[in-house]
Amino acid sequence: MICQELQLNRWLAAGFHYPVAVSSSSDSSPTIDDLTGLGQVEYRLARDQLVREYQRGRASRLDVCDAQTELLRVARNLGRLTEVDCPICETNKLIHVTFGFGRTLPPSGRAIGSVKELRLLARQHLDEVAFYVVEVCVDCRWNHLVRMFSSHTVRSRAPLGTSKRAGR
Repeated sequence: MICQELQLNRWLAAGFHYPVAVSSSSDSSPTIDDLTGLGQVEYRLARDQLVREYQRGRASRLDVCDAQTELLRVARNLGRLTEVDCPICETNKLIHVTFGFGRTLPPSGRAIGSVKELRLLARQHLDEVAFYVVEVCVDCRWNHLVRMFSSHTVRSRAPLGTSKRAGR
């Protein structure tokens, strides 16, 4: 966990906040169930704090709704629609977008369009790949990092519907 946080801090210090590279895929985008598990960092508390600051008037809408044009484009084309309302405009559903960063990937990262693509990327790259899930509202431009996990986490998970334990 500490290694993942150090790696995240290195990428953020290098200016990798929101990737811009896009890859296409015909499969559906990753679901929350496919991306959860052990070995991930959740950013829900930081998100909730920022929303509270906005609701109290300590942060303006311009401060919290600052999604880059490229992030909005990726959300529209590769994102997965959720059932969660935007915490700022409260009228639109949020979209989750998954990105991968690694030494052998483009410097701007890679947008992930499906669970199949995510697992393939985690398996093919021997170097560690960090995956980030960002929630986006394409109307008001709200965006926030939801979670981060590594390719090791993806590789160590059993395929959906199965268990690694014997006898199941």
